[in-house]
Amino acid sequence: LARKGDVVVVTLNHRLNVLGFLDLSAFGKKYAASGNVGLLDLVAALQWVNKNIGNFGGDAGNVTIFGQSGGGGKVTTLLATPAARGLFHKAIVQSGSMLRTMEARWSRRIGAAVVEELGLNAGNIDDITNIPYNQLLAAGDKAVARVKAEAEKEGISSFIFGWAPTVDGSVLPAQPFDPQAPAQSKEIPMLIGTTLHEFCTSTYVPALRGISREKAEEQLRVRYGERTNDFLTAFEKAYPGSQPQDWLDTDFIFRPGAVAQGDLKAKQGGAPVYMYLFAWESPVMDGILRSTHCLEIPFVFNNVRRHASMTGGGEEAVALGEKMSSAWINFARTGNPNAESLPTWEPYTQEGGATMCFGQSCELRRHHDSELLEVVRSFPVRGF
Repeated sequence: LARKGDVVVVTLNHRLNVLGFLDLSAFGKKYAASGNVGLLDLVAALQWVNKNIGNFGGDAGNVTIFGQSGGGGKVTTLLATPAARGLFHKAIVQSGSMLRTMEARWSRRIGAAVVEELGLNAGNIDDITNIPYNQLLAAGDKAVARVKAEAEKEGISSFIFGWAPTVDGSVLPAQPFDPQAPAQSKEIPMLIGTTLHEFCTSTYVPALRGISREKAEEQLRVRYGERTNDFLTAFEKAYPGSQPQDWLDTDFIFRPGAVAQGDLKAKQGGAPVYMYLFAWESPVMDGILRSTHCLEIPFVFNNVRRHASMTGGGEEAVALGEKMSSAWINFARTGNPNAESLPTWEPYTQEGGATMCFGQSCELRRHHDSELLEVVRSFPVRGF
């Protein structure tokens, strides 16, 4: 990507799990930000870029952050982190529109449970720095499981629960994109999208490959009940010529969140937001991966041949990688992803719903699946 686009690409590490998000803020001022040190590591990396990237040919005044899956959640969270304000100027969220994250009442309860598991208390809390990592991690896993069970009894059900940034009123003042997009990032252009199949069901359940219409409908009726026919009608409208396997494989966890994030961003009336859907299906292993979670990454980085084990490395895939990497480079440079090799890519709006579909061919579609998402949203699943 750097070679193709004359851009500087920076990757980074930061603290994760119990090391990054153990909230001990109930144990005194010293630990006030402890639930978000993993997030603060990201801020520190951005501060380093701001101070040093000029030495590598970069422009500290034109920084784009982008991430996939959990990385997309980190991008989403940084958009709402005051300490990161001014350190980046564009943002790309790939399959990770984490609209909400941990609440302090739960992260603090997990922190207290970890302390209890370790046999510590408020009087000797500083001894936690001497605990071996594996012991700390084991205590953390037990604490998260315990508190998650308590939360579910209270009706809390979340895809993200445990080791994640927490709304502490300081490092992270409010939920990133709930009930609104963060005001501090109003003028930051965004690029948001998902893959068509994400955690593709038939990849893991071979019996679903080539499933009959009747058996697929049986599974749909368990989920959608009396609205199964509405689902099927809307699905055919969104994806004409679809097969029964498609009804079960198509992602309805990541895509609704991405659209919701796009709606909230567009509603601000600030910098534009662009939406995409990656629908190209990998030919490897007889095509069982389909448009799986992570598959767009080698296309974005223009590493299609290097990652032939996922992409197949064929000419069609290489050509798509050229198009997508050009769009990402152009967006990083200007805030506009339009590229000569693509149809005109309009900004996403709630009214227009413009979405660039990357597949065997690339086309701009408008609210192609809005009726389908309306049906799906009436049966919410655990998501970001």
